[in-house]
Amino acid sequence: MNGSGATIRHLAPQRRLRRLELTVTRRLDGLLHGRYLGLLPGPGSEPAGSREYRPGEDEVRRMDWSVTARTTVPHVRTVDADRELTTWVLVDATPSMDFGTAELEKRELAVAAVAAVGFLTAGVGNRLGAHLLTHEGLRPVKPGTGRPHLFRLLRTLLEVPRGLPAPAPVPLADGLDGLRRTASRRGLVVVVSDFLDGLPDAGVAGAAGPPPAWERTLRRLVARHQVLAVQVSDPREGELPDVGLITLVDPESGRRREVSTGSRRLRERYAAAATAQREAVARAIRRSGAAHLRLSTDRDWIGDIARHVINQRRLAGAVRPPTGGAA
Repeated sequence: MNGSGATIRHLAPQRRLRRLELTVTRRLDGLLHGRYLGLLPGPGSEPAGSREYRPGEDEVRRMDWSVTARTTVPHVRTVDADRELTTWVLVDATPSMDFGTAELEKRELAVAAVAAVGFLTAGVGNRLGAHLLTHEGLRPVKPGTGRPHLFRLLRTLLEVPRGLPAPAPVPLADGLDGLRRTASRRGLVVVVSDFLDGLPDAGVAGAAGPPPAWERTLRRLVARHQVLAVQVSDPREGELPDVGLITLVDPESGRRREVSTGSRRLRERYAAAATAQREAVARAIRRSGAAHLRLSTDRDWIGDIARHVINQRRLAGAVRPPTGGAA
């Protein structure tokens, strides 16, 4: 862990939140300009016209059939995000998130992602609620508005105890299902996790392998809400360094295992298994219909969020074609 990360991590919670707020608001405010648009355009939002369909990029369920019929060219509806909406976040705060070898731990990156969600969805009447998936179970936070509510949520996330193996881990699928039952009104759902829970063994995680345990529940959420899956990772999860004999600890169960990283074959098998895991997660999120945003502890996470939002704005704010006459 580098010195900068350690310094940030050991700041008092209030100072850490203040620094995080300044980082998010200054960077995102400078990168994102224009009228209010949310993280995702979606059904239930204010119509903004139509544009030509882009194969492989647009969802068929957003087809504007009336314009398509008039112009004989496939078109999709474009929308602006609702000005009053309820956003729910499911934040994975289980022991597997207490890991990081770059400037941030995955847990702190998850907190930063929630801060960005709070900033991007802030507005008159907008509410933010949360479910925290911890080693003790699911912890709900009632929806609220304003900066004080967001700070209370972020402080609660920072104060979740670390380094404690879960006696009876709550699966991510159960967390998603609990949120689905709570979020009865259509809105925006943001799931922040490493999505490592419920994955099949790396040896069977190919294209024809079984889906992750949480995929079905995520798909059910997508059927009612606009869903953004924020996948948090660390570079060390993808490869092992050659540093001799090390002890690996499963943060969820506390089990330990000694591994000789000097074995090239072992390092290659580890990297292949990690790649298979990443591909399995990406396929499952894609099949569910949720939007996918990848954040890593060694990358410019604000830049990654901004690029995602800019791309959504480009899709929603594309030039509208004429709506009258035939093509």
